[in-house]
Amino acid sequence: MNAGQLAALIAAGFFAVLACAGIVVLIKLSRLMSAVTGMVTEYRERADLLIQQAQEAVDRTNEQLARTDAITASMDQVTANMAELTGQVSALAGLARSLSGAAAVPLHGASAFVFGLRRAVAVRRSLQVAAMAETLPVTLAASALTRTGSAAQSAARAAIAASAGEATRENETTEAGCR
Repeated sequence: MNAGQLAALIAAGFFAVLACAGIVVLIKLSRLMSAVTGMVTEYRERADLLIQQAQEAVDRTNEQLARTDAITASMDQVTANMAELTGQVSALAGLARSLSGAAAVPLHGASAFVFGLRRAVAVRRSLQVAAMAETLPVTLAASALTRTGSAAQSAARAAIAASAGEATRENETTEAGCR
């Protein structure tokens, strides 16, 4: 063997070792690629699931917005109805005030008549009581005069005068209250 052949044999050996190292690297690379492919597939499935859940959340949000729009439209209608109702109540309040004013005048007159009638009856009763009080002390005093002497007569006269004065004051007070 000469030096050229030995160099070729050594080069072939290095080439075989290099080829084996390349094959090992390629095998490991293929395993890495299959692992990466599996991970990417798994991430894609998770991403698809995540996108599907996000889409469902967006759909639910759209449904809620549609309901909110319906409620807002309903509230607009309620607001319009309340404004109309307020106008009607205001109109009815004016009518009620005019009716109560029209009904109050006869009621005031009737209440004034009843008050006057009650006061007149009270005055008449007080006059009757006063008249009875005037006659009662006179009859009591007369019976006392027949039983006792001059001191009793003067006391009876004073009692009669006092009761007549009280009756007169009561009549004046009652008449003043009626005016």
